[in-house]
Amino acid sequence: MNTPTIADTNALGIQTLAFKMQLKPGVVAEYKRRHDELWPELAQALREAGIFDYWIFLDEDTLALFAVLKRRSGPAVEQLSQLPVMRRWWDHMAPLMEVEPDNKPRQWPLPPLFHLA
Repeated sequence: MNTPTIADTNALGIQTLAFKMQLKPGVVAEYKRRHDELWPELAQALREAGIFDYWIFLDEDTLALFAVLKRRSGPAVEQLSQLPVMRRWWDHMAPLMEVEPDNKPRQWPLPPLFHLA
């Protein structure tokens, strides 16, 4: 598994990360529905881990997902993957995506090439 590349860390310790994931054919609507109904306890865990701005985009031709997020650095970020709610979410989403053996979505880092601030 590849770790997303931190594109930037600003003076306030805010990190920007971008990575790609891969959907399986025929599941776009279900993937969107599940995210539209994101569990409140998962949203809370993401926020408590310092994630405050998270987008996922779809390339409809390839079913590649492009994710970009902003987070505050700190120990909570590293502990997120160990939380039971995160593990349950991965299990819930695994039938729809390419995943690692522990059902974590496979991620490919996307290095930054340009940023206009």
